[in-house]
Amino acid sequence: MDCRKVGSLIRLLRTEKEITQLELAQQLDVSDRAVSKWERGEGCPDITLVTRLAAVLGVSTESILDGSLNENSADGGNMKRIKFYVCPECGNIVTATGSADITCCGRKLEALPAKPADDVHRLTVAEADDEYYVTFSHEMTKSHYLGFIAYVACDRVCLVRLYPEQGGELHFPKMRGGRFFTCCIRDGLFLQ
Repeated sequence: MDCRKVGSLIRLLRTEKEITQLELAQQLDVSDRAVSKWERGEGCPDITLVTRLAAVLGVSTESILDGSLNENSADGGNMKRIKFYVCPECGNIVTATGSADITCCGRKLEALPAKPADDVHRLTVAEADDEYYVTFSHEMTKSHYLGFIAYVACDRVCLVRLYPEQGGELHFPKMRGGRFFTCCIRDGLFLQ
């Protein structure tokens, strides 16, 4: 841990939040002199404070320990770079178009790699007026089902959450140049 980098980051984040050293110190139950010492790079926060400090400043504990934010470059909003993250505990679905450190239920989530759709996970897509009529034959039992189907175009995503014992047909609005993703809770993410 580089105390100067950590201190510079603490100062930057504190001033962005428009709080004084005293206000930050009070939230952490330390003295304002301790906060001043950190910001000058003459010492680092005690490891027992890092989680609370990160929460108060609105960043990850890793960012505090590293002393940097590691910001993404602007991606221009291109949804074709979308990554899907699914929590194995609660089923929470998170998407990102750039790199992200995502955690849920105390676990760090990795982006699901998209595989080409096989016969079991293939969708049947028919055009009807201004929408797509999508059907699938994948089993929908409590132990093996599709968790979601997403239609991704360059500037938007339409994601439908699915549940066990649900029927195998959906409607999606027609969007130009899109791709379908299906996520099987057992077999992973598929692209069609």
